[in-house]
Amino acid sequence: MPYSLEQVAWMSSPPLVPDDGPIDFDHLSRMTLSDNSLEREVLAMFAGQATELAAALAQLPPNAAALAHKLKGSARAIGAVHVATAAADLETAFCNGADTAELQTALNHTVSQACKAIDAILRRS
Repeated sequence: MPYSLEQVAWMSSPPLVPDDGPIDFDHLSRMTLSDNSLEREVLAMFAGQATELAAALAQLPPNAAALAHKLKGSARAIGAVHVATAAADLETAFCNGADTAELQTALNHTVSQACKAIDAILRRS
C-alpha cells in the first residue's frame, strides 16, 4: 500500500516555560481541573510551603538538596516555573558542593514574586 506524504504548514510550538508571570495559570487550571476553590487552596498551601522552605534553605541545613528538590516539585506541580527553575539550580549546586549564595538570592526573588502573585489572587473576591 503506497503512502503519500503531505506537507504540513509550519506552526510554532508553545514555549516550554511561560514567561508571562510567576505562575502558569493554564497549567494550574489543568492540574486542579479548573476548580477555582481548589486552585486557591493549592496556591495558599504552596505560598506557605515555599516561604518556609526558602527560609530553611537560607540556614544551609545538611538536607538542603532534598529541601530544594521538594520545593522544585511543589513549584512544578502548580506552575510556578521560575521558582522550579531556581530550586533546580540550587539543588544542583548543593549536590555539587558549589557556592549557593547567588542561587539562593535568585530563589528568594522568585519565591517572593510567586507569593505576591498568589496573594493578589487570594485577595480577589
